Amino acid sequence: MSEHPKIYLIPTFIDEESLEVLPDYLTDAVRECQVFFVENERTARRFLKRLWKEMVIDEFEWHTIHKAEEEVRELFRNKLQEGKIIGILSEAGCPGIADPGQLLVEVAQDAGVTVRPLVGPSSILMALMASGMNGQEFHFSGYLPVDHQLRARKIRELEHESRLKNCTEIFIETPYRNNQLLDALLKSCHPQTRLCIAVNITGSGENIRTKRVAEWKEQVPDINKRPAIFLLHASAG
Repeated sequence: MSEHPKIYLIPTFIDEESLEVLPDYLTDAVRECQVFFVENERTARRFLKRLWKEMVIDEFEWHTIHKAEEEVRELFRNKLQEGKIIGILSEAGCPGIADPGQLLVEVAQDAGVTVRPLVGPSSILMALMASGMNGQEFHFSGYLPVDHQLRARKIRELEHESRLKNCTEIFIETPYRNNQLLDALLKSCHPQTRLCIAVNITGSGENIRTKRVAEWKEQVPDINKRPAIFLLHASAG
């Protein structure tokens, strides 16, 4: 490589009105970057302009990650060969965590390039921190199946694994399907299994509550179209 490329993993806010959760040193990293690989170019441009008001957007090179198809990976390799300083941005939270940017980071690691993860909010870790569940051993499953039967089966599998390993199971859902997932959880899980529902993390109306499934059944919240993280912990007893 002709120069010394570097990768900055630049976190974004989870809630658009909560810019204060981001450290000031992100702006210094953005100023160093020459190229950005982003999940959504329009929102990434808007975010960086809020972070650094003097930024001249068109002076930087922009590429969309999408699902990091092979042509994007190859383009990324070329930018590394050119010695570029590259910023990777997720649509929300931290790049590489439940995010397609991970595949580009894999390319950078294979190439022996310096990768610098920068501090920012991760809804997955923040929900775990506030849940009171096991933070020593946990497992993130991403999205559960949409099909009712497959989803119920997966929930029972996660509950069994949690009980067997004493681990916290973490998963998410598309906001408009939150209520359906919650209904499936309440129908599929043992009454004494602990369930945490973490809603609107860092935003207005943030609410993170852990209760037994039996307790949730007494008053079922409406979390439709609200960003949420779900955590489950089943006791061995």
